[in-house]
Amino acid sequence: PPPDAPTSRGYRMTEFVGRSHEVEALSTMVGRLRNNRSTVLIYGESGTGKELVSRALHFDGNNRSAPFIPIHCGAIAPELIESELFGHEKGAFTGATKDRRGKFEQADGGTLFLDEIGDMNPSAQAKVLRVLQENELERVGGSDTIKVDVRVVAATNKDLQAEIAAGRFREDLYYRLAVVPIEMPPLRARKDDVPALIDHFLALCCARDDRR
Repeated sequence: PPPDAPTSRGYRMTEFVGRSHEVEALSTMVGRLRNNRSTVLIYGESGTGKELVSRALHFDGNNRSAPFIPIHCGAIAPELIESELFGHEKGAFTGATKDRRGKFEQADGGTLFLDEIGDMNPSAQAKVLRVLQENELERVGGSDTIKVDVRVVAATNKDLQAEIAAGRFREDLYYRLAVVPIEMPPLRARKDDVPALIDHFLALCCARDDRR
């Protein structure tokens, strides 16, 4: 994917640089899933464009005007991830001075992208599983049940089967996430795209020079 691919707005598969068999197959898969609410698990090495595909799954579909909410599970401290995902009630912990909606509530009606879900702690995994099963959650420190309608797209650069075997990832959550698995090929597996990428980078450099 191009280095200047948009992150604050929608990303479309038509902007994905490459015409190799692997990219064509990926585009076909996204096209089939764009108006489907199935949970998707995207796996592949870092830098292969997992978040860009998650955005295409959302913004290429009829539901593109609904929220798209990303969260990087590995970038949030374990003691804060549940508050980020599920929200919290005022007074739930030190510093919780007001009620706060979590990412699941913010994504209601749209898509929640759980990036690097393999880094999520077991407690949060159990609560994510409940949301996927029941379409409901409770905020940290709260007792009210909140209904949500969220399409979950998750991504990981880890071998989740190995994580399951090591006891670090829930097998039942894995099968809830991997309803539709998508494998992201690294560039070394799609060398036919190298010329197109070179042309794209050269065009970007020329455009930047013209703006100076």
